[in-house]
Amino acid sequence: MGIVVENVSKQFGSFQAVNQVDLEIKSGSLVALLGPSGSGKSTLLRLIAGLEMPDGGKIWLTGKDATNQSVQQRNIGFVFQHYALFKHMTVRQNIAFGLEIRKAAKGKIKSRVEELLDLVQLSGLGDRFPSQLSGGQRQRVALARALAVEPKVLLLDEPFGALDAKVRKDLRAWLRRLHDEVHVTTVFVTHDQEEAMEVSDEIVVMNKGKVEQIGTPAEIYDHPATAFVMSFIGPVNVLPSNSRIFQEHGFDSVHPEMFLRPQDVIVDTVPNGTTVPARINRLIHLGWEIQVELSLDDGQVVTAHLSRERFDKLDLEPQQRVYVKPKDAKSFPLYYSI
Repeated sequence: MGIVVENVSKQFGSFQAVNQVDLEIKSGSLVALLGPSGSGKSTLLRLIAGLEMPDGGKIWLTGKDATNQSVQQRNIGFVFQHYALFKHMTVRQNIAFGLEIRKAAKGKIKSRVEELLDLVQLSGLGDRFPSQLSGGQRQRVALARALAVEPKVLLLDEPFGALDAKVRKDLRAWLRRLHDEVHVTTVFVTHDQEEAMEVSDEIVVMNKGKVEQIGTPAEIYDHPATAFVMSFIGPVNVLPSNSRIFQEHGFDSVHPEMFLRPQDVIVDTVPNGTTVPARINRLIHLGWEIQVELSLDDGQVVTAHLSRERFDKLDLEPQQRVYVKPKDAKSFPLYYSI
């Protein structure tokens, strides 16, 4: 057993940060807590770590009730967004810090530090100070320091949030490879949907202190449980359910809005009886795909994503008259705005 959160709540003044959350994280898995600012994801992580105490409910770690345990008793590694490295210590000394506090044997400390330097691809940089490293290297030192004491659980709070896009992407791939080597139960907080989809085994989508959905990246994306999840995970068009684009194609809903992914908008240059006319406002080249911004005749704006092959075949241009229809669309009883 990894982590079990049982009916946990946390309130700060009048703000309900976490509201009766139930969650089970399997041992050895890598799970993302994903949601917008104020959704409760960082508070939940801090409750698991023992940095905050719940107002109600229980937290179980590896089968033991840890609700009232201190941070030290929980044997958790915690990595913050801004590294929190000791500036006056070398990389090697930073990694060794936790082991020295625990009075581990010098021989064990030395071998463990060298092992971790190799694991996080920083061999040869052990004598440098944090100021002599790049942001990505400093974050890897922070991860190595957290792993040094061989924690049962590793928690990461927006670990790549302070880094630029290219470094973030490289570190995401590295973190996935690292997890596959060490197999420590890992939970990380992020507001970045792409990051959660790329790295995690499971995603916990949070909104307003509650869990909206738990599932694999594919389940969350392909089968969203709520309007909020569909709106938050990936791009989506939100249109009135009585829009002609749905009526012409036979989509029917008792709910006021329909949700349509850009890749599910079919674009053609000739009508076929189930399409509706539209005009191209703008073409945006995104590398392997083209984003087509369209206006329907009723003034509604729709975004479509086309493969480069399809785009080249259609030979589209701005202001061109085209014809569109939905391949798939979803509706939900209630829509939560982000």
